[in-house]
Formats: sequence, C-alpha cells, structure tokens
Amino acid sequence: MTIPVNSPDFLVRVGAGTPMGDLMREYWIPACLSTELVTDGDPVRLLLLNEKLVGFRDSAGRVGIMDHRCPHRCASLFFGRNEQGGLRCIYHGWKFDVTGRCLDMPNVPPGRDLAARVAAKAYPTFERMGLVWVYLGSRAEAPPLPAIEATMLPEHEARVRLAQRECNWLQVIEGDFDTSHLGFLHFGSVRKDEVDLDNMHAPVILNRAPEFEVVDTDWGVMGGAYREAVGGLRYWRITQFLLPFWALIPDGTFEDNIAANACVPMDDTHTMVFNFSWTRRSAPMRHRKDGTMLPGLEFNHEYLPNTTDWFGRWRSAANSTNDYRIDRTQQRTTTFTGVAGITIQDQYVTESMGDIVDRRLEHLAPSDLMVARARLRLRKAAEARLKTGETPPAIEQPGVNLKARSGSFNASPALGLAAAYAERFAATVSPVSEFLDAKANATDQAASA
Repeated sequence: MTIPVNSPDFLVRVGAGTPMGDLMREYWIPACLSTELVTDGDPVRLLLLNEKLVGFRDSAGRVGIMDHRCPHRCASLFFGRNEQGGLRCIYHGWKFDVTGRCLDMPNVPPGRDLAARVAAKAYPTFERMGLVWVYLGSRAEAPPLPAIEATMLPEHEARVRLAQRECNWLQVIEGDFDTSHLGFLHFGSVRKDEVDLDNMHAPVILNRAPEFEVVDTDWGVMGGAYREAVGGLRYWRITQFLLPFWALIPDGTFEDNIAANACVPMDDTHTMVFNFSWTRRSAPMRHRKDGTMLPGLEFNHEYLPNTTDWFGRWRSAANSTNDYRIDRTQQRTTTFTGVAGITIQDQYVTESMGDIVDRRLEHLAPSDLMVARARLRLRKAAEARLKTGETPPAIEQPGVNLKARSGSFNASPALGLAAAYAERFAATVSPVSEFLDAKANATDQAASA
C-alpha cells in the first residue's frame, strides 16, 4: 500500500504493505502469554498488525502461530483439531505442524497428494519470560532475538500484564511519552502540603510544569523532564522510546525502575499493551506524607471474561460502554479524574480521542517535545527503509536496547540530559546483566562437565 510520507496515515496504518506495518514486521513481536496456549488445547485467535492468526501448542509443547486460513480452501484453522503433533483442518482433514508443513491430506488419493508443495503460512516463534514472541517479517532467517531489559528478567522476578485498548497504537504509546500528564491525570488532586519533601519524587507535585530535553539514540529517542530539586540539584524523569513500539516508563527510581510497555497494534484501531516490570523495584511515590495512599492510584484492574473472538482477550471491565466507571462525586471531592487506577486513567483519555485521533486538530506544546520527536524518528526510520533499504535500529544489534533505562534521579544542574543520563547509567548495575552472566556461567560449567 502506497502511503505518502506526509500523510496522516503514514504512522498509524499497520497492515501488510504499509510503511509502518512493514517496519514493525522487521522486529520480534510479543503475541500472547505462554499460558494462553495449552498443549493439545484449543487454538487461540490472535490479531497482530491486521493479520488474523491462530496460535496453538502441539503435543510436544512447541508453539505454532500461522495464518488462520487453511491453504486448501481457506476455512479457518481456529476450528481445527489440535492433535498428535499438528493442527488438523475440520473441512477436509489437512493437517499442519507448527512450521506450517503439511503432514496429511486424507481426502486426496495416495500418490496424488500435494503435501510436499503446500504449506500453511506459519511464522517463527520463541518463548521467554512466560511470553510467546513471533516474527512476521519477510527475512529468510528471523533476526537476532530482542534484548530489552524488562523482558529478560528471571521469570520469578518478573511481572507481565496485558490490557487491550480500543484505539490506534500511536496514541497509546504517546500517552507513555507524555510525562507531564502525571501531575494532573494521576496526581491532580494531591496538594503540595500533602507531599513529603524528603521523597525524591516530590518535585512532580511541587512543579507540574517541567522543562524538557530530548535526544535521538541508537535505540530510538530519550526524553527528560527536569525540575529543581532539594539541595540545588536537578530532578530528572527519563522516558525512553525503543523502536518500533516500546516505551520505557519512568514510574520509579532509576536504579531499579525496570519496566516497559509494548504497545502492539492488533489492527489500526485496537492495541494490546504488554506491561513488563521487575517485582523487586522500589515503589514510586504512592503515599502522602501521613502514610495514606494517594487517591485513585490503586492497581485494581478488572477484566471482562476472555472470549474467543478476535477482540476477546484482556478487555477492561471499566470501558467506554460504562464511561470507565467514572464517579463524578469522587472527581469533585477526592480524585482529579473520578476514575480509579492508573491503567484505566491512561486508557480512558487515549480511547476518548477516538479510534484514530485527527492530529490536524492538535496544538502541540513544549511539554509534547518527546511526542513530536518520537513521531519524527519513526517517520525517518520507515522512510529510510523504503528509500534505501536501511535496516531499522536495534534489529541486527539488539544489545543496544540494553543501554536504555527509564526512571528518576537527581543530578548536577550543570549537566544536560545526555551527560546526566550517561553519568547515572554508568553507575547503575543491571540485574539482567547479573542474571545473564549467571546463566552463561552455568552453561559453560555444564559444557565442560
């Protein structure tokens, strides 16, 4: 699909043949939780980048993700039988393994079957940290596995949550870049006299209009909101954009704030958010100085029961059909929004913009510097791929993503964003590095035994 670079559709359309859709297909993509696919269990409908797929786990525990249409007569393999090492179409009995190879054509006479020449369209997969990943691109060999800190933790120290949003992926991820909304959407009802001045994160409440710097990076874009802190220091709140759809959210102190959101497009108007976090990270500011919890910040995300349709997974019980359970009395007296829970607060503002926001109506402000730069970085990456075939960032060398970390810290006011970040990052030890070193040592010892 030809979409002009200056078109509003350039960044938001993700189907096969679109500039952004083809850019995203170059990367490994989170598809579902490993627990959603049961050995010899029911196939699961998966919608990714406008492609209707089915996922299943075979008798040996291997995962297959393939086009939901049987290559024979295009009946949906969602209705197939997952049995004895493959998925069998219920229309004529053709059976396919996790690689798409045809194992059986029982309705074709012996000697005349096409099994050697017919295959289902299947994609490479791997599993890590309780998650199934898939590569939807056109390379003969899939690229190196992704390396993002929050997705490489030991499983017993990791938390992964999913939530579906009913809007375009770009407005979802831009909400994660928009750090100044924290003082309003989430902390808008908190008074300055309720804040413990000894809390490092107090400047978020004391000054709701931060200054901003952004810089391009090897992995995407880094943004820093800064404010004056105690002792003449500068308080930084660092946000990272990793191509193509990753946001490292600054929800805590830099040293242990290992967290990320993957805003994966299901189609042009639905997004699955995969939230990764380290269970050992310290809690960000959630309490007043008297110890009581700040209003509306509880994590009380309630889901509707999952169904088997294309949009049936990980839907919030608080949604547009019930106005996200907004409580107008609480909005007037207790909370700024009247909506409980940070996740739902983020959801209802991004979905309220519409399926695909009309950005011609926007008036960007200095606080939107990260949003504007991320759009430009995405546009340039997609355009370079189209014009020169340039490989997008972090595909061939995924390790560059391990240089990205989000979170807050205090630094000398003499340092700009790049220098302040480099200084703090150099002084920070990643638990992922320790974990990977331990695994490598164990592997070496086993090999030499």
